[in-house]
Amino acid sequence: MNDRTTTASAEPGDDVTVAGWAHEIRDLGGIAFLIVRDRTGKIQVKFEKDAMDDELVETGTEVARESVVSVSGAVEEEERAPTGVEIVPDSVEVIAPADPELPLDPSGKVDAELPTRLDNRTLDLRREEAKAIFEIRAEVLRSAREAFRELGSTEITTPKIVATGTEGGTELFPITYFGQEAFMNQSPQLFKQLMVGSGLERVFEIGPIFRAEEHNTPRHLNEATSIDFESAFIDHEEAMDACERVVQAAYEGVAGNCADQLDTLGYDDFEVPDEAFPRLTYEEAIERINATGELDTQLVWGDDLPTEGEKALGDDVGGHYFVTDWPSEIKPFYIKDYDDDAELSTGFDLMAPDMELVSGGQREHRYDQLVEGFEAQGLDPEAFDYYTKMFRYGMPPHAGWAIGGERLVMTMLDLPNIREAVLFPRDRQRLSP
Repeated sequence: MNDRTTTASAEPGDDVTVAGWAHEIRDLGGIAFLIVRDRTGKIQVKFEKDAMDDELVETGTEVARESVVSVSGAVEEEERAPTGVEIVPDSVEVIAPADPELPLDPSGKVDAELPTRLDNRTLDLRREEAKAIFEIRAEVLRSAREAFRELGSTEITTPKIVATGTEGGTELFPITYFGQEAFMNQSPQLFKQLMVGSGLERVFEIGPIFRAEEHNTPRHLNEATSIDFESAFIDHEEAMDACERVVQAAYEGVAGNCADQLDTLGYDDFEVPDEAFPRLTYEEAIERINATGELDTQLVWGDDLPTEGEKALGDDVGGHYFVTDWPSEIKPFYIKDYDDDAELSTGFDLMAPDMELVSGGQREHRYDQLVEGFEAQGLDPEAFDYYTKMFRYGMPPHAGWAIGGERLVMTMLDLPNIREAVLFPRDRQRLSP
């Protein structure tokens, strides 16, 4: 079909062949219309029954909705048509007929529940709203990659099958690897740190992560997309600067390149964050959460921030903000503590505004302190020898972070469920499709 014309490029006076899906049929008696849809839009095909071959009219007006069709004919101007033009057909071919009974309505006239939509994702993405989300998601990832390159980063790809988990614990999916026990990687953390000790120095990766957490919420997934950054010779403050830049670049890319998609989703005033994100210390965060009076029990030093606490703080602060200077005991072993306070870590989270979007910090680059961190968290350093031994060969100070890709899209578009931002979600109940 090399001579195919997209619906959006059909101009009056052209003889065209368009191919797409039978979106809708309107029969007004002596005249009927077939609306053909492709990825660029829709176009009207007009059938004047008395003036056209009966077989042509029958093929074009009795085809089942969502069948794949090819239409050839002349494009004419028609101001009453949805796009201002229509095709007067010479031929209509049904390339792939669809069943008359569809599990959901791609036209959007009849709503479908999310589980039904996820079970029939191919049909679901024929809806303009669903398609718009994934076109925006693609722009988010493109803009992030461009921002990383502007920061002088090299894109890497790290293993997703590993012998040990990044952070230990039970949040791992075990698999059998040629008779050995292995796991699906929960993070590229250790590998990206090894790369900052190489000649690359500054790296990023966009790829899948796997976490065997038994959550069943609108904000958690068991397979997710992680947008990772790691750089030598920067501290946690500079890492936050880089994080801020990448997030803002994602918003800027969507604002500049996804106007049609935003319009489809009803965003009349899409806001791009253009100011520096506030940076609250952990201590300030729990004080402000407690001051809201939204929690039944007051938070104390060492508590993690509960979901209701994050929401209360997000409502109080508004917009994106960092929470910094977390207690060392609740951050992973690879996060560096302050030199003058071993109880305080350089870890940080970025909130958007009532959900954790990013986790990061400066890393422990000193071998002896790194091994002590393993032992303090009940992990065996020898199980991570491939990682720890490289810290004996000159590991520079470094810092980094990871953005939850789906959470970035979810918070950007204010989606009610993170599964809206994933083609084929994996959670406790969903393994297929």
